[in-house]
Amino acid sequence: MKWFRISRNGTITLVIAALLLIPLIACGTAGESEPDAQQPAAASQASQQQAPAAATQPPAAAQSSSGQSAPAPTAAPQAASSDAAAGAVEPMGTLNTGLKEMGPFFLHPSNLGNPQIFVHGTAPIGEGLLQQDLNREVSGLLAESWEVSEDYLTWTFRLNKGVMFHKGYGEMTSEDVLWTMRQWGFSKHPRAGQLTTFWEDRPGTEIVDPYTLKVHTGEPVVEVIAQRWHMTPGGGSTFIASRKQTEELGVEEASTQIAATGPWEIVDFRTGEFWKMEAVRDHWRHTPEFAEFIMWEIPEEASRLAGFQTGKLDTFLMSFDTIPSVLEVEGAELMTVPNAVEMGLRIYGNWYPIEGVEARSGYDPELPWVSPTDDVTSPEWERAAKVRRALVIAIDRQALVDTILSGYGHINTPMRNYTGFEHYLDGRDWEFSPDRARELIEEAGYPDGFSITLTPSLRGAPAEVEGCEAISQMWGDIGLDVNFQRVPYGTLRPQLVGRTYQGATCHAGSPLPTPATGFGSYLSANPFNRGLEHWWSESKMIEAQSAVDPAERESLEREIGQFLFDNALTDINYYTIDAVWPVGPRIEPWTEYVRTTDVRQINGYEYIRHRRP
Repeated sequence: MKWFRISRNGTITLVIAALLLIPLIACGTAGESEPDAQQPAAASQASQQQAPAAATQPPAAAQSSSGQSAPAPTAAPQAASSDAAAGAVEPMGTLNTGLKEMGPFFLHPSNLGNPQIFVHGTAPIGEGLLQQDLNREVSGLLAESWEVSEDYLTWTFRLNKGVMFHKGYGEMTSEDVLWTMRQWGFSKHPRAGQLTTFWEDRPGTEIVDPYTLKVHTGEPVVEVIAQRWHMTPGGGSTFIASRKQTEELGVEEASTQIAATGPWEIVDFRTGEFWKMEAVRDHWRHTPEFAEFIMWEIPEEASRLAGFQTGKLDTFLMSFDTIPSVLEVEGAELMTVPNAVEMGLRIYGNWYPIEGVEARSGYDPELPWVSPTDDVTSPEWERAAKVRRALVIAIDRQALVDTILSGYGHINTPMRNYTGFEHYLDGRDWEFSPDRARELIEEAGYPDGFSITLTPSLRGAPAEVEGCEAISQMWGDIGLDVNFQRVPYGTLRPQLVGRTYQGATCHAGSPLPTPATGFGSYLSANPFNRGLEHWWSESKMIEAQSAVDPAERESLEREIGQFLFDNALTDINYYTIDAVWPVGPRIEPWTEYVRTTDVRQINGYEYIRHRRP
């Protein structure tokens, strides 16, 4: 795989290490003001924290034993570029980034919502147990190492020692980890149901010592899937917080001044304007070169560009149309990574009754794309499937790549979660044919078309609104009455969680290590849902997520993917985006330190260096 840096004069230099960066956050409503000059709201960690011996280096890459009962081996740590080159770091200056939407500041594992869940990982204020590097290899973060028993029922986590919480709340221990992970089950985290089951209080789950804990999962859990629930950063990420702080202050107050473990500590914020963070001196993993880091909420693209052009922003959420203007800035560069973001069309409302599950209020068989029966062999099912297929083949995916993405993307993957696993679909793909789309709609009994709502899920992906607007126009061309609804993601998501939304969304996500990793969002027990609940997919996806044998899991992933495609049910991939991100003249790229857990987000800010002459 090749990765590129594009300089101002247009020449391309091959970068050996991959960069997996994308812009973050969704659209919001805020101004472009600057914070008043003031003292930080919290003291630095310099007097509070005893750093481990390797505090100026990233943690050792501890690979899992993948089912072996022996402890996982620990690889030698790689030196952090800034700390290793200069010895002890004294942070200086302010790093500034411009985002579309951040929402009010509150970070707590029991109540974290959107868009905050996307923002917190990018700072990072919090850190997870695990991380995923540029080669998509999983290694330890707060966990020094971990191992999984041969029967896939017991996980043992061994924690790094000397990891200190912000604001003087002491050292992180196994007790904090167990408490935090159970807090996630109370939240609207997209994997809350799975986290609750994984960390349930059952025999075999125990704190062995302050730095070791064992978790008995009750049922076998596929390691490659469960790893994703314990990583940072990402829209499905988790982090560890201080139990002591919450017990002293309560959830509400702790949420606004969270004591986590990351290289950045929150010191101030103004809703609709900024989140201001201070570097943690002598951080256990890596001390940032910049003393302050400010995330600015700036909804308007033109205002973010102006901030970059005038040097007030070092990077920002950028649309592809802005690239020429960015390259006019003296010393500016672009970083790009192929296949960074999958964009999916999700068709909502197919929440068919499942035994033991409460009926969904959003299930309406009168909708043209919803069947009055879950019998996939019935004429009623086929009529609804024709409508869904028409919605898909009316989209000119290649034209979207060429125009909306300016060529920074491709249409190789027909279904979300199957990037890199296209062969599982046995050659299936969507062929653009507006004429056939009109025929299918007429065959389904709607010669005059019908009305449908289309909403972009505003979560920070490049061109997420522009691409969705273009799809709306294409649907209008085949005779549909499209209600294009642009609302903050915080407004849309409760409808998705509550199974009340009726329409379609344009939804970004990141490529996954195996398709089954994404199946949790189809399950009835999970808070978040992608628009489908059906007894067949429910049972098959649960089976796939429990298949510890790779060959068995692959067989199920193939069967499920082909079922979703053949019935055009949801999460159709209409293109995959190559992320492009601007680097200002004051900073250096930090290619080798980016984590790939969720490539919709810019991350690794703590490794950004002042540009050297």
